[in-house]
Formats: sequence, structure tokens, C-alpha cells
Amino acid sequence: MKFLVILVAVLFACAVLAETDEDKFQSFIAKFGKSYTPAEYSTRFQIFKDNLRRSEALNAQPKQTAVFGVTKFSDLSPDEFREQYLIANLTQQTAPLLAKAQKWSPPKNIKTEAYPASFDWNSKGVVTPVYNQGQCGSCWAFSTTESIESMNAIAGNGLQSLSMQQIVDCDTTDGGCNGGNPPYAYQYVMDAGGLELYADYPYVGVQTECRFNPSDIAAKISTWQWITEDDNEAAMQSFVYTTGPPSICVDATLWQTYTSGVITADSGCGSRLDHCVQLTGWLQVSGYNVWNVRNSWGQDWADNGGYIYIEMGYDVCGIGQEVTSSVV
Repeated sequence: MKFLVILVAVLFACAVLAETDEDKFQSFIAKFGKSYTPAEYSTRFQIFKDNLRRSEALNAQPKQTAVFGVTKFSDLSPDEFREQYLIANLTQQTAPLLAKAQKWSPPKNIKTEAYPASFDWNSKGVVTPVYNQGQCGSCWAFSTTESIESMNAIAGNGLQSLSMQQIVDCDTTDGGCNGGNPPYAYQYVMDAGGLELYADYPYVGVQTECRFNPSDIAAKISTWQWITEDDNEAAMQSFVYTTGPPSICVDATLWQTYTSGVITADSGCGSRLDHCVQLTGWLQVSGYNVWNVRNSWGQDWADNGGYIYIEMGYDVCGIGQEVTSSVV
């Protein structure tokens, strides 16, 4: 009899857990406008539950300060997420460019103790709103375009949304929605003579036939430069403070279920670069000095309007391995 009571209690607990997951899944469907066929539903629900369990395990880690949970990507398996939103073999693509690349040199009169506790180019009107790359591995084109937008504005030409679709369609060295790398994208922009406005060549989320019109060029760059490729976060901070918000490439595998908080050195973020974004500044959050990183997964990703906080000083997520900038 005692065994029967325990068994019933266990079965009831499992039923409650399933109902709770089902409720979360229904809320997820409503929030993000998801729609599935009857055959798809059970598959996506199981993936959703797997991601919930994975998030719970991450949240339970000692010293974990980031919060993981339900995001717009919670119905994708890690492999699906990687295939649709990240880039394979990014680090292998930069080697041919290293030898001829211009290297940025920090100003000698800047002292680190003079840095303010927080500094961000968003407050200076030179960063466009967060974009959404959709289900296309074009983050590299967004990161490149965002660098050009900001550096063009800092140069006194006004803040303009530029066409990342032009790069996706017309840069034949990179792979469109199958991935690419900002250094090659900068080189394309230089060779093409510049970028059109977003309004003239809008983003569509797939690679299409190149429609670039040289007569519509709205912004140009003279070259591009490395800030660091050897985890030099001091150089990164100096560049951000004195020059502008650079392009960075990171390991974003862990970001699939990130919702808030700080990705610290103890969060379990890897260092195999697979995603490119923009670094806009730094601040203090929950006692940590953190980088403020702008993503390209829409303003409805994460609780900070499409931004993520990365702890400074430990090359978290490989944040210091490929830092570059356009030069206007």
C-alpha cells in the first residue's frame, strides 16, 4: 500500500511537470507567433522541453550569474540553431588577411585609470537600432555594416542605416546566408566603392541576385583594421573609448537560451568563434565590469532589447579573438 501511494505521488508530480512545460510552450507559441502542423508540434514540444532542462542545468551551476530560459529559439535543437544563426569555421577564414592587415595602435596618452565606470556609444547617437538577421547566417554582414554605420556617423556624416543585404548578395568571397567574415566584407565594400542605404537595398533574410547600384552609394570606407586578435581587452577598451564601437566575433552557442544577466568566466561560454556582432561600450552590472554587446537577433531577444552583457577581462566567449573596425 505504501509503495502504491508513492507511485501515485510520483506519477502526479510528473503530470504536473508536463502540464507546466505545456503551459510554458503555449505561452512561447503565443508570444513569438509560432505555428506548427500536428506532426511538427510533438517534435517542437520535445525540443522545447529539452531546452528548458538545459537552461535549468545552466542556471543551477555554481557562480552562475546569467539567466537562461525561454527565448524565440527555444523550439530549435542546438544543431538547428547553429545551422540557422551561427557560422562554421570562422577562425579559419582570417589567416590569409592577417599578414596584410593594418593594426590599430592605441594612443599613448590614454591612461586606463582615466576610464569612466561606464561608457557607451549608444548615448552618443552613432549606433543604429538592433537589427534582426532572421534565419540567415548573415551576422558577419550585419557586424560589418554596423561598424561602417557607426564610424561613418563618428566621422560627421550622420547616422544612416546601410545595406547589409548588398554585402550578403554581392560579396562573392563570403557565403551569404552560409556565413562569412567581416575582414572579407570590409574588402568587398572597399572594392565596390561603398554601401547603399538600407532603404534603397533593404534586407530580406535570404541571398538574392546582386542589385548593387554604384550611383546610390551612401557611405564609403578607406580601409579596415585589426584592434586585436590575441585577446587584448585593454586594446579593445582603448579603441572603444577613443575611436568607436568595433565589430567583434564570439562563441554564441550558449546564447540560444540567454535571457538576462552577465555571461561571466564561470558561465561555461566557449571560445570557438561562430557569430559576429558589435561592441558598443562597457558598464557595471551586478558588481561586474561588463562589455555591452549588440546582437542581430532582434530587439525581442533577451531582456535588454537585443543586447547581452559579457564579463570583461577574461576573453569570455572568445570576445577578444577577432576585433576589427572599418576606417572611414
